[in-house]
Amino acid sequence: MHRRAFLACAGLIPLSGCLEYFEDNGEEITEPGDVEIVWHDLVRDDPGTDDERVVVWGAARNVGDRAFSYLEIRATFYDEDGEELEAVIEHVDEDVSSGDEWPFEIEFPRFGEDARDVTTYELEPAMGV
Repeated sequence: MHRRAFLACAGLIPLSGCLEYFEDNGEEITEPGDVEIVWHDLVRDDPGTDDERVVVWGAARNVGDRAFSYLEIRATFYDEDGEELEAVIEHVDEDVSSGDEWPFEIEFPRFGEDARDVTTYELEPAMGV
């Protein structure tokens, strides 16, 4: 019988969806619900050429009560049919106190014709420490 496997899985079920953070080397890692994307814009450089590139510029704000020393923001890029082309995570490695804003730039990783396919994107804070 697979009693040990069952007990191991059964022990995890009450925790699924309930963990807001976990400890890693003494640092609290969370899903940063206290981060707000203040503004963002899709920018194209060298449109219509083989060097065309797509970048999302933006700013985020710490609207929570604690400071972050590391934050990830995920940009997911889509084509005109709504198909996902690529997801890119950018990180900020600096102290961001409560109320502070910081700029970010997330570049689509391909150029030229591939970059021309990007029509929309979504942003979301991914993780903070």
